[in-house]
Amino acid sequence: MNADLRKPTRDPETYAIIGAAMEVHRLLGHGFLEAVYQEALELELTARMIPFRREVAVPIFFKSQRLECSYRADFVCFENVVVELKAISQLTGVDEAQTINELKATGLSRALLINFGTPSLEYKRLVFNLRESVKSAEEIKNINLIGV
Repeated sequence: MNADLRKPTRDPETYAIIGAAMEVHRLLGHGFLEAVYQEALELELTARMIPFRREVAVPIFFKSQRLECSYRADFVCFENVVVELKAISQLTGVDEAQTINELKATGLSRALLINFGTPSLEYKRLVFNLRESVKSAEEIKNINLIGV
């Protein structure tokens, strides 16, 4: 029996998005600008009936005040997965930090960082657990500091 058949799919939504991105990369290859892959992925998500919104404006807050500028997420799929596209030679920590900041700004917990700029599709699943961060912050706030 194939091991993949026994292993349950942990996250069918992100697997579906990655599958759509793989199809785009398989047909277009690498070397185009990001806008080309974004438009092609929009067509592929539609063909696969994956619900999405493109170029989603994400409000940014600073000290509880909404900034006039906003950030635009490339896609939000299934209303709960941020999808950030790149077409660069290699993903970096800066790209991951940008995507994590998108998660913080949206209040969502899952993101895909997808890079079409390499010979093989490169992708990373990122999870930001806001509840855990809040819980940790509350625990730290409740610690009595002695001798300070």
